[in-house]
Amino acid sequence: MSVPLTVLEICAGAGGQAKGLEAAGFDLVAAIEIDRQACNTLRQNRPSWRVIEASVAEIDGTDFRGVDLFAGGVPCPPFSIAGKQRGPEDERDLFPEALRLIEEAKPRAVLLENVPGFASAKFSHYRQALIRKFGRLGYAIQWRVLNSCWFGVPQLRPRFVLAGFQGKFPDSFQWPEPNGDSPPVVGDSIFDLMAARDWKGAEKWRRKARGIAPTLVGGSKKHGGPDLGPTRARRQWAALGVDGLGLADEPPGREHSVHHIPRLTVRMAARIQSFPDSWVFCGGKTAAYRQVGNALPPNVAQAMGESISATLLGKAEKARRVQIPLFEMAQ
Repeated sequence: MSVPLTVLEICAGAGGQAKGLEAAGFDLVAAIEIDRQACNTLRQNRPSWRVIEASVAEIDGTDFRGVDLFAGGVPCPPFSIAGKQRGPEDERDLFPEALRLIEEAKPRAVLLENVPGFASAKFSHYRQALIRKFGRLGYAIQWRVLNSCWFGVPQLRPRFVLAGFQGKFPDSFQWPEPNGDSPPVVGDSIFDLMAARDWKGAEKWRRKARGIAPTLVGGSKKHGGPDLGPTRARRQWAALGVDGLGLADEPPGREHSVHHIPRLTVRMAARIQSFPDSWVFCGGKTAAYRQVGNALPPNVAQAMGESISATLLGKAEKARRVQIPLFEMAQ
């Protein structure tokens, strides 16, 4: 029996990336996360995982020497178009700490993700400097912007994804490809949740919500509340028949008219991110939605994990290019 590949994850959040890598066959040796509610979420869903509630600056990477994969979604505000894009001048830029941990842990491969703004021309010098630093540590790097809708997620949600390997970048590595199917639409994806309380307008709403969602925005503790994003995103939600100004505690019910414009619940938002329905989010509505909105969709993490796994295990064939289920129904 082969030994499973291992992964160390920083900035683990609510576990979107960890869940996807788990589905790709990786064993999590530790998840490092500073937010207490997110740590509670990880512990609630995977009691067997080692969850370290701490800043990455407090972690000694040598404790994880020999791990196969180092993964993380470093904070996005320094590079997000929704913020001031201060980049390396932003105190939340954790790329330097990630490099330190990689130097200490010496993983065989690296997987880091961020907002698509990091791929813009504004940060080209920063990206080039980052790649040079990886080179000095002995890693060859490639990056792409992947659209989450390519992998069964009902929102565009482009993400900057960086993959690295020790030594020469392997010719056998193949970036995940679109599965060729049309992305699932919002109406079909969450109709059962929207109709759960017998709202008589559910079928009419489903017909209106025949598109993919704009990117869910979780916001930060300093900025952002339980709404679905900036003004432009809320207009896009309105076109799908969703009130993006806030979140609902429960789906609309019989007391609502057929003309009611519903808000999403946290569970609906999680479904749109491709979290399984069984995944529990700890904390109040705002804290829970922030965890959902800031996550890497598990489907995307699984696709990347399968590509990295195939390379590390020396498999010549492509990683799976099949339709990844949108969600797992709760048992």
